[in-house]
Amino acid sequence: MRREVVIGLVLAASMFRAASGVRGEDCVALADLANDPVGAFPAEWRVRKDEGKAVYSVREEDGRRVLHAASKGLGVQAALQHEWDLDAYPILAWSWRPVVFPRGADERRSSNNDSVLAVYLLVPYSRIRGPKAVKYIWSERVPTGTPLSSNHGLTHVVVLRTGTDKKGQWVDERVDARTDYKRLFGESETPKPAGIALLTDSDDTQSSAEGDYANFRVCRQ
Repeated sequence: MRREVVIGLVLAASMFRAASGVRGEDCVALADLANDPVGAFPAEWRVRKDEGKAVYSVREEDGRRVLHAASKGLGVQAALQHEWDLDAYPILAWSWRPVVFPRGADERRSSNNDSVLAVYLLVPYSRIRGPKAVKYIWSERVPTGTPLSSNHGLTHVVVLRTGTDKKGQWVDERVDARTDYKRLFGESETPKPAGIALLTDSDDTQSSAEGDYANFRVCRQ
């Protein structure tokens, strides 16, 4: 995306849902799509632009619900407001599957900065400039571990996966979001996340991108 703008709705603290009252569990689910109709945009998620609702839709596969993303020349995030204790639950986990990689994308270049899959940890920062974010991406060609940033340093990018060899396959991820946030932003205090966001985009390359997301949860160490 030419100028990455993370959804400001996650800063509305009055709408947060706390992951409390669940002590003793190793993981806590962040997203529940069970009550959303198949084919619909999930009710608890938000988009910055209404056109984004056409990108993300609920699907059912092998008895479980997944969030399918299909972008054609668009770059619109979907965000889920959810506050939790990052010290108690520092691990962010999910499953994702790349289906169609945006043609010619390279996240190192602003002119074609698109990703087939991206997951954000969002932390409140400014109502004007938006939240701080750690963005985990699956890139077609940028090497894993390449340091990237955007949005004037408010978004730090972690290249979690690279390549097309697992195209069409589900991959499970677990990241230490607390450690990543502190390392990338140079902060010692543990923040309170505002939620998560997703982005499957193809606006810079003016192509198509498609992928799936499922099983979002936060876990103990």
